[in-house]
Amino acid sequence: MATDGGFVSKTTLFLVGFIAFITFPAEADVRKYQFDIQVRNVSRLCHAKPIVTVNGRFPGPTLYAREGDRVIINVTNHAKYNMSIHWHGLKQYRNGWADGPAYITQCPIQTGNSYAYDFNVTGQRGTLWWHAHILWLRATVYGAIVIMPKPGTPFPFPKPNMEQIVVLGEWWHKDVEEIVKQGTNMGLPPNMSDAHTINGKPGPLFPCSEKHTFAMEVESGKTYLLRIVNAALNDELFFAIASHNMTVVEVDAVYTKPFVTQAILIAPGQTTNVLVRADRSPGRYFMAARPFMDAPLPVDNKTATGIFQYKGIPNTVLPTLPQLPAPNDTDFALSYNKNLKSLNSANFPANVPLKVDRKLFYTVGFGKDPCPTCVNGTRILASLNNISFVMPEIGLLQAHYFNTTGVFRTDFPDKPPKPFNYTGAPLTANLGTAHGTRLSKIAFNSTVELVLQDTNLLTVESHPFHLHGYNFFVVGTGIGNFDPVKDPAKYNLVDPVERNTVGVPTGGWTAIRFRADNPGVWFMHCHLELHTGWGLKMAFVVEDGKGADQSILPPPKDLPPC
Repeated sequence: MATDGGFVSKTTLFLVGFIAFITFPAEADVRKYQFDIQVRNVSRLCHAKPIVTVNGRFPGPTLYAREGDRVIINVTNHAKYNMSIHWHGLKQYRNGWADGPAYITQCPIQTGNSYAYDFNVTGQRGTLWWHAHILWLRATVYGAIVIMPKPGTPFPFPKPNMEQIVVLGEWWHKDVEEIVKQGTNMGLPPNMSDAHTINGKPGPLFPCSEKHTFAMEVESGKTYLLRIVNAALNDELFFAIASHNMTVVEVDAVYTKPFVTQAILIAPGQTTNVLVRADRSPGRYFMAARPFMDAPLPVDNKTATGIFQYKGIPNTVLPTLPQLPAPNDTDFALSYNKNLKSLNSANFPANVPLKVDRKLFYTVGFGKDPCPTCVNGTRILASLNNISFVMPEIGLLQAHYFNTTGVFRTDFPDKPPKPFNYTGAPLTANLGTAHGTRLSKIAFNSTVELVLQDTNLLTVESHPFHLHGYNFFVVGTGIGNFDPVKDPAKYNLVDPVERNTVGVPTGGWTAIRFRADNPGVWFMHCHLELHTGWGLKMAFVVEDGKGADQSILPPPKDLPPC
């Protein structure tokens, strides 16, 4: 089903892994993995370069678990870079020590050292993913996480005949860390990627890529579950399969009301499960991924392709390309996201907070700092509520747990310093932005509503925001300025989509709600690596509750030193 080249192999590790799943014991189990961070030479686009990998593989290995399992991943760092790994979307209840963002919940794993990420998979099932959470190393250090439901618990949709992981990514000709360093020194965005990839392969539309093409073999009449991850650093992506409809059944490891679509939109950090039926005339069909960008900004607009190949069809048959939405198709993006709704069934209810204890309003903007050595005498930065986040030198969770003073303040403002016409004409004057390691303190078990408002400070742009430690409900979204009187009346409080990463539309706003029932320090940031590096991030300190099981667990003994 899955291959390393353009030719379809009959054997598939994935199928073996899936069969192994069926034979898992009924009781909760302990899954142990060894991740060796190693540099390997990898060739793409007629050019070889050393990249950081897990176990020499690109993309990295898939983690398999079952709901209720305990998972222990021992990470040993053999590379020259410091390393930390985030298990994106896993809630890590009371256990931020296993969350992974460097200098937020841990100091990084230094060269020659190890750290065991030890966590329970509680109340979650579906597709998530893992990635490096330091520098831009997630360009090559990433992989999927598959959590199967508890034994005897069926999917709330027709059982597929087969499953396939599809991880979308980006590829640079040159060393990504050097490119970033160069951009930072110049005060400008670094060079954009040279290709997009499907399971690490760009596909035959790129030079020297015939053998670097992902292909999956399908049989007529059978249904396939595709577990799709967007591991790209900076691009929201459209994905489609020529001539085939897809039924969306899950996003970010939460079941949705099924709906049929010809293409999906998936932001960096998000996952989407779709059912595809092999119901077209047997042939070879391209699956394709290409960016969505509806702001006047440059983007790597090249199309990655893989092959959806019916059994028995020779490789000489030319595949057909899917009709992807236009790169700037805002209408498709808005209507697609509007179709995403929680399943909200008896078994999988949508427990939306109806009463709100704390209302937050965060503006998303860009700014400039003076920089005498930079190209234009300025350096671009990004901010929430006009504060560009400064990374600490020790982990924030340690500082919070051990009451270390002087590391951070808890005075992150609930609203911007002064209101303005957020999405009016572009604002280029008075872009002086504050800097600081400022967190927002949240009472345990309180309900929070956060409105994220895009602004035209320099330019409007779409931003996918990820909240660590939580899922949240996307109760509303709109274009223009959020109206605190009229817009809440239009919220969906019945079956809004539940996820861990949400796009704030270009020149618009998104409202989310969650219950702060997970104590710890939890990072919230734009999942475009470029913007995160510019300071588009902050963190919540969720206080301990009064109950015995409502406080942060003690740190593990092998927590990396700072």
